[in-house]
Amino acid sequence: MNGKLIFLLFWEFMKIGLFAVGGGPATLPYLMDLTEKFDWYTMEDLTNMIAISESTPGPLGLNMATYAGFHTLGVFGGAVATLGLVFPSVVVIILIAKFLEDFNENKYVQGAFAGIRPAVTALIASAVYGVCKVSLFVETETGYVPAVKTIVLCAVVFALLQVKKLQKYHPALWLLFAVIVGIVFRF
Repeated sequence: MNGKLIFLLFWEFMKIGLFAVGGGPATLPYLMDLTEKFDWYTMEDLTNMIAISESTPGPLGLNMATYAGFHTLGVFGGAVATLGLVFPSVVVIILIAKFLEDFNENKYVQGAFAGIRPAVTALIASAVYGVCKVSLFVETETGYVPAVKTIVLCAVVFALLQVKKLQKYHPALWLLFAVIVGIVFRF
């Protein structure tokens, strides 16, 4: 196995784990960036990773790191990317636990978190934009054109999720519904 690639995979996912504050969706801009920097996976692969990660148990970012690592270097790559992603969190949690009382009351820490929240919101919004662009539009030689059937399905599911009685249904049922519609209407 290529030691340099193993280190690079660990390093890139460690950076994502360190800077993607805000959970799984905050990892999306970083994962999109990896599609441009490396040939580990394409934007279409990323869209598939998101779909798989959202429909499997566990945190989105962790599932995506495992999938991306597996896609790059097999089972070992999945383990390396996953370890890289969680390593910063483990270190930070250990440090916070050691200094918890002082940490919570520190005005600089409180100010940092107040500043981080809007940045995380912007990162997630950027990721949503990127996922919508890939999912709801088709790239042609002249640019992006709307994928009408996909947009209609998205709008229908979104509208149905606004109905209070339907919100109680498990997300897996909504995914199953979308799979069936995709098959029946040949997306």
